[in-house]
Amino acid sequence: MPDSVTKVCQNCKQEFRIEPEDFEFYRKVGVPPPTFCPSCRLQRRLCIRNERSLYRRECGLCQKPMISMYAPEKNFPVYCSACWWSDKWNPLTYGADYDFGRPFFVQFRELLGKVPRPNLRCTNTVNSDYCNYVADSKNCYLCFGSIEVEDCLYGCPYESKFCVDTYLARECEYCYECIDCEKLSRCAFAQDCSSSLNLLCCYDCKNCQDCIGCAGLRNKKHHIYNREYSPAEYAEKLKVIRAGGRLALSGVRQEFERLKLAIPHRFTTTLQCAEVSGDHIVQSKNAKECFDVKRAEDCRYDVRLIDAKDTQDSNYCEYLELCYEHLGFWKMSRSICCNTTGECADAAYGDFCSGSTNIFGCVGLKNQNCCIFNKQYSKADYLALRERIVEHMSEMPYTDRKGRVYSFGDYTPIELSLFAYNESTAQDYFPLTKSEAEAAGYPWRETEEKHYQITLPADQIPNTIREVPDAIMDQVLGCANAADKYRSISPWAAGCTRAFKIIPAELQFYRQMQLPLPTLCPNCRHYARLAERNPFRLWSRHCMCSGARINAEADDPSAPPLVKGRLSETHQNTVKHFHGDSPCPNEFETAYAPDRPEIIYCEQCYNSEVV
Repeated sequence: MPDSVTKVCQNCKQEFRIEPEDFEFYRKVGVPPPTFCPSCRLQRRLCIRNERSLYRRECGLCQKPMISMYAPEKNFPVYCSACWWSDKWNPLTYGADYDFGRPFFVQFRELLGKVPRPNLRCTNTVNSDYCNYVADSKNCYLCFGSIEVEDCLYGCPYESKFCVDTYLARECEYCYECIDCEKLSRCAFAQDCSSSLNLLCCYDCKNCQDCIGCAGLRNKKHHIYNREYSPAEYAEKLKVIRAGGRLALSGVRQEFERLKLAIPHRFTTTLQCAEVSGDHIVQSKNAKECFDVKRAEDCRYDVRLIDAKDTQDSNYCEYLELCYEHLGFWKMSRSICCNTTGECADAAYGDFCSGSTNIFGCVGLKNQNCCIFNKQYSKADYLALRERIVEHMSEMPYTDRKGRVYSFGDYTPIELSLFAYNESTAQDYFPLTKSEAEAAGYPWRETEEKHYQITLPADQIPNTIREVPDAIMDQVLGCANAADKYRSISPWAAGCTRAFKIIPAELQFYRQMQLPLPTLCPNCRHYARLAERNPFRLWSRHCMCSGARINAEADDPSAPPLVKGRLSETHQNTVKHFHGDSPCPNEFETAYAPDRPEIIYCEQCYNSEVV
């Protein structure tokens, strides 16, 4: 097995390492070592996926109006879901011979522009026309990347009901603005919380009930800012907060953020794992540099997947084995550089294919075998031609406008994507301004100027939900982020819609939860949630536990218990740790950057203080 090798990324020019186990994986799947670093490989894949940019256009087959992820000016055929899945057209009619006089990616892009594409990627949905990349959904609106959801609005919930504005909320109900949470009910503004009820502005609380502005609690009830109250006192304070509406809630969130910075944060969020690195990893083994994964084994550089084994550089998937650079869908084995391709095996460069085996450079195939560029071959001819194409991709690689070289094993170049950079999911996690994207050679789509007639500016939206009449649903509300100042400082600003409306199900939800109306458009609310999360990147750091202790009662007695005794940026421990009064010697890799303000502890020190 080769030793570790340090290479320089073609794209960002930063060094990255290829470890011995990586070389072994590349040997098993039959690809050369990458020339892009893991972060740039992720960015490249995400540029092929568009979840949230939706447009109105007509179906290219039945001519009926539809909602589509492809802008109306795109000149390739786009079919509504019913037509695309029907037998009214045959993907094999677009078959083409391989031309050894031109690079593979040039020909593949031509095929991508000819074969009809589905307007959205949805499976088994009911009354969820404005959702994309969802499955098993009912009565949902503007949900993306979700499965088994009902009556959910704005976000990416999983197996949840009656959730609004969430990010990776799993098995939740009646939750609002919850991030990375599981098994919650009637909670708002919660992050990294689980198995809890009636939380308001809480972080890292487990098995808790009726808590406000709390962080790092376990098995607690009736706490405010980590201090316990009687049920009657708690109920009275909650009543005051609800009566105060948005202004009172803003005060709670400010105090909560102060407390959140004063308690230790575990360097990573994992559960029932062994030999893993990354963040938000559950029931996994030997998963390295992975994020938001569950039941992953022998995996590296994966983001957002469930039930994967021996898989690298894959996203938004379930049930994978021996897959590399795979994006989207489920039940794949031995896949290389595929996009939204599922229930397939031995596939390379498949795009929106399903139920097929032994395919290479194919688009939109269903239940086919031994195809290259949508043309069918015998098994022997297929294998021989595939081998020649793989060699040709190295002999005549594609070179983009910035001199980056792509051969077999590289994902589709960003400049050949069917989406502009700011339409794609890459803009969520690698946000760029227009000038930055163009300097990198990435396509950009100018936002259509919408001349909304705002009838209710953001600063005039009622402070409490009790003040909101039914007529609010006829109003056009202004987004508080529409100001020029925000638009000049945020790379996400281009996604601000400037205005938004309140739909009936949404108003009913706010009233039932006794929450004030939002003052940001759905896109800006989405970006605000993303800003609360750590990036898909790791830094090597030391545990920040100093080992020092002081008498907490000597400090301000009015301060919350875990804030007492805090000196400068050092948390003062409440118990003796394994390293005594000396600084903790433990080191780790964490998604918390070194310049972040949080206090980051190793697992041992964190468990001593919080659990």
